[in-house]
Amino acid sequence: MSAPTDVRRSRADVSKHDVSQHDASKHDVSTHTADQHTATAAPPTPVPARRSVPPQSPDVPALLPGSDVGTALPQQLVTRDRDRARRRRASVQVPNVRPRSESRAHSPVMVLIVLVATLGVMAYAVFLLDPANRGDFLPYGLVIVAESVLVGQALLSMWTILSGGADPRDFAFHQTQDTLFDRDAISHDGLADQPHRWPMHVRGQQVEVDVFITVYGEELSKIAATVQAAVAMRGEHRTWVLDDGRSDEVQALAAELGARYVRRLSSHGAKAGNINHALTLAKGDYYAVFDADFVPAPDFLFETVPFFADDSIAFVQTPQTYGNLHNLVSRGAGYMQTVFYKFIQPGRNRFNAAFCVGTNVIFRRSAIDDIGGMHTDSKSEDVWTSLMLHERGWKSVFIPMTLAVGDAPETIEGFTKQQLRWATGGFEILLTHFPFNPKHRLTMDQRLQYLVTASFYLTGIVPGLLLLVPPLEIYFDLRPMNLSIGAGEWVLFYLGFYFTQVLLAFYALGSFRYETLLLAAVSFPIYASALWNVLCGKEQAWHVTGAGRGRTPSPFNFIVPQVLVFVFLTLTSVVAVWRDLGNGQLTLATAWNITNTLVFAAFIVAAFREQARNRVADRAQTPGEAVRPVTPLAQASASPLRTTVVRPDTLEPQRAAIAGVAMQDGHRA
Repeated sequence: MSAPTDVRRSRADVSKHDVSQHDASKHDVSTHTADQHTATAAPPTPVPARRSVPPQSPDVPALLPGSDVGTALPQQLVTRDRDRARRRRASVQVPNVRPRSESRAHSPVMVLIVLVATLGVMAYAVFLLDPANRGDFLPYGLVIVAESVLVGQALLSMWTILSGGADPRDFAFHQTQDTLFDRDAISHDGLADQPHRWPMHVRGQQVEVDVFITVYGEELSKIAATVQAAVAMRGEHRTWVLDDGRSDEVQALAAELGARYVRRLSSHGAKAGNINHALTLAKGDYYAVFDADFVPAPDFLFETVPFFADDSIAFVQTPQTYGNLHNLVSRGAGYMQTVFYKFIQPGRNRFNAAFCVGTNVIFRRSAIDDIGGMHTDSKSEDVWTSLMLHERGWKSVFIPMTLAVGDAPETIEGFTKQQLRWATGGFEILLTHFPFNPKHRLTMDQRLQYLVTASFYLTGIVPGLLLLVPPLEIYFDLRPMNLSIGAGEWVLFYLGFYFTQVLLAFYALGSFRYETLLLAAVSFPIYASALWNVLCGKEQAWHVTGAGRGRTPSPFNFIVPQVLVFVFLTLTSVVAVWRDLGNGQLTLATAWNITNTLVFAAFIVAAFREQARNRVADRAQTPGEAVRPVTPLAQASASPLRTTVVRPDTLEPQRAAIAGVAMQDGHRA
């Protein structure tokens, strides 16, 4: 697959000079509360004729007549004010991330911990591979395979973390952001109090932006909050609700909130097909994508669109930040992503390997057209689309700034389906699109980064392999290490590896999160199932994280393997204790097995508690409050909307999955 010559020729000759200190405040930033996220958007009004006057860089005060502080426009800052503005902006730009942990990113202490952790990894690897320490073949082989995966991932992750820290916002970004809004045109057209209608300009040209909200059976209240916030974002854009759930309630909601509504007659291609379908209708220069449960901040476009001054940028990705960390599953799932978004993704910027995560992202339309649309052959369309763009020579940017807040999975069902989908996508790349295949046009750095991504979920299978080691010693007297090695020496090297990993996570998060370790230890059946599905070519069904679909199923429907493992470990612990009492000493294998048993016991208790909460919620739910289930195509009721069948040969991009479109024209948002 050759790189697009037209893209390479049109790339702007932008200065690469590092001007991270140029990160000045372009406007007053107000704190956004939950109420502001759900505030009703300004009433739509007719759009005035487009102005061809290029944006100017005014030297007048930022506030327009009749506007308040909340709608202040960005202004050029003089040099002596830049440092002061940068410090003020940094203190408020990420209101949903704890300042304590945010300030630690890439600090000298953080770098020191990473270096120490790297030494711990290498020392542990040398200890394991020393022939003098080798034990019985089977348990030793399990340990070597499992720890090799962990050591490889750890070393590559450390390398990525140490590569981060640079601000991706260069001079071209700041220059474009300074002139994104034309103050004179806004004042002339009377739009000062309607920030969602302010025309945006990139390098002197007015640009059009579409905002896609993908919907598939989520709760109406969550959809409403997201649509309201999207419609109200600063900068002229058109908001589209892409409803694969075919819900009349969602259709009415979109019309009420001033968004356009699109309904397909088929769910082909799942989320990627939904977006490709919308691309045949929307014609903006750029388009943003939000899941139905991610509420965007008012400044999302202001902070992302200026990156497109560089013609080689295909997409700009922002973090997934969660606002519902209130139970074991949501906290464990949410904090699992913290290190990734705070350290790993920023480090990938250095190698042009930051990838899309499916939401809170904005794409250049021409880049997606260049690869034939969003990738529809996998349920992990985000990372596959990123890979295809990078192979075509496009660039990506990740900015570690919270610009949308959403929901982590709150139930065992939601967590299981989410992780199964993500892991399946990673294994698909590893087994069907191996990054080091010479046919793929990637740099060596990109190959390594995508190898880390594709093989990451192998680390999720590792706990399952290590669980077998203590029972092999308890039942068959097979040991992974030589009997001449003392327990103290083993513990020293073992803790040198694992303790430094925990210390790194502790420092990054600002606290110890046992929920993350617990979920990581008990989730290996999910990742083993994903690997098996890919090996067998089994299609992975699409599921929505946290979507309500009537009566809640029991969490035990999704953790049968974990329950069986718990029973096995419990019986093994009883046998081990009985054996050790007879021998007069407690062995390391017994202690290890009991620890594993307690971890699974804690997870089983969490499942019982979730089941009890579900029963209470189901009893309290009245018929009028029940969530409307997704309407299957065969049962879809007749809609009063106009239905248009689109000919396949008229589609753009080429991969658009079209069966038909039912849409209602809304107001310009």
